Amino acid sequence: MTFRSPALARAVVMAAMLILGPAVAEVGHAQAAASNYNLPDFTDLVEKASPAVVNIRTTERVRSRGGQGSEDDEMAEFFRRFFGVPMPGAPAPGAPRRGQPPQGQPPQGEEQSRGVGSGFIISQDGYVMTNAHVVADAETIYVTLPDKREFKAKLIGADKRTDVALLKIDATGLPRLVLGDSDKVRAGEWVLAIGSPFGLDNSVTAGIVSAKGRDTGDYLPFIQTDVAVNPGNSGGPLINLRGEVIGINSQIYSRSGGYMGISFAIPIDEAMRVTEQLKLSGRVTRGRIAVAIGDVTKEVADSLGLGRARGALVGSVEPGGPAEKAGIEPGDIILKFNGREIEKASDLPRMVGDTKPGTKVPLQLWRKGATRDVTITVTELEPETRAKARSTPSSKDESIAQAPKPNALGLIVNDIPDARLKELKVKSGVEVEVADGPAMRAGIRPGDIILRLGDTDVTGARQFNDLVKGLDKNRIAAVFVRRGDATQVLTLRPGATAAR
Repeated sequence: MTFRSPALARAVVMAAMLILGPAVAEVGHAQAAASNYNLPDFTDLVEKASPAVVNIRTTERVRSRGGQGSEDDEMAEFFRRFFGVPMPGAPAPGAPRRGQPPQGQPPQGEEQSRGVGSGFIISQDGYVMTNAHVVADAETIYVTLPDKREFKAKLIGADKRTDVALLKIDATGLPRLVLGDSDKVRAGEWVLAIGSPFGLDNSVTAGIVSAKGRDTGDYLPFIQTDVAVNPGNSGGPLINLRGEVIGINSQIYSRSGGYMGISFAIPIDEAMRVTEQLKLSGRVTRGRIAVAIGDVTKEVADSLGLGRARGALVGSVEPGGPAEKAGIEPGDIILKFNGREIEKASDLPRMVGDTKPGTKVPLQLWRKGATRDVTITVTELEPETRAKARSTPSSKDESIAQAPKPNALGLIVNDIPDARLKELKVKSGVEVEVADGPAMRAGIRPGDIILRLGDTDVTGARQFNDLVKGLDKNRIAAVFVRRGDATQVLTLRPGATAAR
């Protein structure tokens, strides 16, 4: 565009500057801010930390194995669980199993490679931390340092429940990593992983902490990250920007067998509690109180007058166990353990597990609208426990009269003979004959045992039906239901009496 008059041109330019000046200034400020905001530079951190990150290689001796259940099967399960991929070196479908080596394979009795993983040195005298599944059932464990020195490692101990293992190599003056405080980890902070994915030693990947306290196991509130972790990274360190180890890379979530943007690390605080015990005794001792628990939902909390959803709902109590001796009953909600608040059910196993067996601990319960304080003696959780056989409900007594139609909860219930109550190991209750309407929608089934309605114990069919008649149709009712050995709390809203 041209202007015939110079004066008009100057006026147009001045008007444009008045209009566009603020916008141009904002762009300039944004560019300056971007130039002043630097993404983290990991180079110095990697240079300092890498010498203490090791490659772990395991071997086994080829031996004849008959049948389908073998150590190979167990190791394959580890790779399926933690990586979502077949075990490295596993035979293709239809190929000969170990003990029937094809041509070119080592003969029986010779060592052959079993798997690879990562680890990191935690002391100058040669203690190395890694995952338990990396060294599970290995004949020999080799630790290779970044300077190519290789050592045969001794397994001090491994704990499958937390997937932590402690190794020892015969060396001194080794580089080591500084351990951080995983309790101070914050979502959004930068972290990096160093390890040997697919055998590629000292590979570095970086990302951020996506979340913390992920409940994927009884004893582990995992750290979730978006750091790329692949087979071979297991056992390697998760490091913050201060160069401190805050976790052990352990698992990935994958539908394809490869990295999909979600990985999990064992918090280093949890791992150190385990390794300290492994160093002292080669095994981990945990407490138990012999209860099965579940989460408390908002509906259950409201229906029981708890105020808010918190605590651990007791589903079943092991006969003769510490909980039964302390007077804990199915349907109780455990609110505090040794003075510590229980916000969600998964908090309780960790608190109990960290308690030394034989310790007497105060415990606070919620039962029938009020708190109760009891004392429980923690016993030891055995390394291997066998599931107790569950009793199956016997056939119903044919002489029990049936109610004519479902009540406002959609239930027809029967009295339970004393002998049957003794068999079920309950003091009182009624057995469900028909579940319709609200009860059916809540998941109650014929054969279930109704133990309690709200805060009132159920003593018989007539009493139960009278209680149901008195329910407020505008309020949710809590029904304590026994099925097998477990008790659960279901919430129902009374409806119109169902026609049969």
